Amino acid sequence: QVQLVESGGGLVQAGGSLRLSCVASGRGASSYGMGWFRQAPGKEREFVATISRSGDSTRYADSVKGRFTISRDNAKNTVDLQMNSLKPEDTAVYYCAATSYTPTFATLTWRYDYWGQGTQVTVSS
Repeated sequence: QVQLVESGGGLVQAGGSLRLSCVASGRGASSYGMGWFRQAPGKEREFVATISRSGDSTRYADSVKGRFTISRDNAKNTVDLQMNSLKPEDTAVYYCAATSYTPTFATLTWRYDYWGQGTQVTVSS
């Protein structure tokens, strides 16, 4: 069982930056690929970014490519999402999740085994 806890959400103006962090704990936590998803009110949960177990492979949604960066520190069992040039449409609850799939295949919610509780990101115009 793996537990995931996100932090770092908040309110920011358009064009600003936020850094989300996710701490993983439990058996085998460092053996999973990790991902970030987001869900806006009335919309389905959507893929944002994913990173491999080793951290040497990443994949991003087109909507965030060039603005967001996912990274991980396996020594600390953390995965971060650096979000720059934020837009109002980035407003959502952001979720950290753990997957057994490599980034090529890890863009679908059902391929993730564990989820955090989410952290709210609000971008004002």
